[in-house]
Amino acid sequence: MNKIFPQENVNGNAVAGTKALPGREAGCSPLCYSRQGACLSASVLLLLITLAALITLIIIAGPPPHMPGAQACVTLINRTGFLCHDRRNCISASGVCDGVRTCPHGEDEDEALCRDVPQSLPTFLVVRCGNPGSWIYSDQKCDGTNNCGDCSDELSPVTVCPPCGPGWWRCPSTVFKYCGCIPRSLCRDHVQHCSDWSDEYSCPGL
Repeated sequence: MNKIFPQENVNGNAVAGTKALPGREAGCSPLCYSRQGACLSASVLLLLITLAALITLIIIAGPPPHMPGAQACVTLINRTGFLCHDRRNCISASGVCDGVRTCPHGEDEDEALCRDVPQSLPTFLVVRCGNPGSWIYSDQKCDGTNNCGDCSDELSPVTVCPPCGPGWWRCPSTVFKYCGCIPRSLCRDHVQHCSDWSDEYSCPGL
């Protein structure tokens, strides 16, 4: 027995007396795809085109460049520093996570680096004080200043520092800001800064 297939007029409507094929309904364009015969909307089609273009762009451009992990460097004043991703700029350790973007691309203030200071910092940037709960940046060690509060960043047995530089005078300081050395600018200023008064009687000053 021959099957009778529906005939359509020029408007795409089924001719009276015929039945539409399953999956097609009157008034539906060739973009019909669902069982109910719903037509693919223009917005969905636009979304698919945009997605395809984005994937093509990623394939052509390639994956984003890999950013290297934190690396140590030596600053111009011979201190431990943080090497920026451009591998040209070396900033001081204490310049990391200080709220100021010093590296050209701002990686010294990245959230991953600064979210839980000091635990999130690389070990080369951190020095522990005599009190394990206290810490300083590595470039603050042996800088003549009492950064730890107990001079453990300047004096043995916790820290072994080189002798005082030419701009300093070695003595047991009475000033809380300093430890084993004082700036020579404080010598012979008629104020005691050394417990042995050597800043007034022995230090030649600048």
